[in-house]
Amino acid sequence: MTDNTLLEITDGRHPVVETTLHDERFVPNDIVMEPGETIRIITGPNMAGKSTFLRQVALIVLMAQIGSFVPANNAKIGLVDRIFTRIGAQDEIHAGQSTFMVEMIETANILNHATPRSLIILDEIGRGTSTYDGLSIAWSVVEFLHNHPRLKSRTFFATHYHELTQLCELLPGVRNYNVAVSETGNTVVFLHKIVPGGADRSYGIHVAQMAGIPRPVISRATEILKQLQESSGSAVKIDSQPSTQMALFPETNPLLDELQGIDLNTISPLEALNILYEWQRKFIVSKK
Repeated sequence: MTDNTLLEITDGRHPVVETTLHDERFVPNDIVMEPGETIRIITGPNMAGKSTFLRQVALIVLMAQIGSFVPANNAKIGLVDRIFTRIGAQDEIHAGQSTFMVEMIETANILNHATPRSLIILDEIGRGTSTYDGLSIAWSVVEFLHNHPRLKSRTFFATHYHELTQLCELLPGVRNYNVAVSETGNTVVFLHKIVPGGADRSYGIHVAQMAGIPRPVISRATEILKQLQESSGSAVKIDSQPSTQMALFPETNPLLDELQGIDLNTISPLEALNILYEWQRKFIVSKK
């Protein structure tokens, strides 16, 4: 432990998740915040390990501060006065609060009470509302934490809003990191390694397929995703899916069926009049 705001962890591991992996090896990650770096934006695929990494950071800092051994090869951690976390989603039904309301209350508590000595862990801020509202809130939260003259808290911000990676070019204290992925053809492997740079895809459909979503849903989702990507941000009209509903009744017309059965080259005028009379009796008179 040090008396500054240093945060350097070599080969850090999650103390709980690691013990539950019997047949797999936990992938360790380094955390070295550069001088002047205050906010680390972490993007990457769903289910790749962003939330596990965030919890890992908080637990290692907490364990170090209480004097415990930490699950890492080496760690230099500046003292923290508070650890703020906004992770997970839940309703407070008894209080009449939606998931998004709970998220905003917790975020407000962090922004109003954090100090330069605090460690802030934010996971998917803004996901409980519409895309543009959520992105706007997430963007402004990062700006507030970065620009506030008395904050400069060490902050880890995981998000599925890839637009937030642009903040690295606008705010000097922001750095982009992502969870590495190995992609070969249609096969995607999550490497669970945090590496520099921003991600440009979430692989949500791939995760849905892994979860057992029916193949027709996956195929249709892939079609819609392609249409959305080709729209380049403009308004897009999703092509309706061809209906596979079978007709309840055959689409036939008795009058047309009889008409198709008449040979106009051999019928006499009298026979034609008799047929017309019969049609009138069957298809018109009977409806009165």
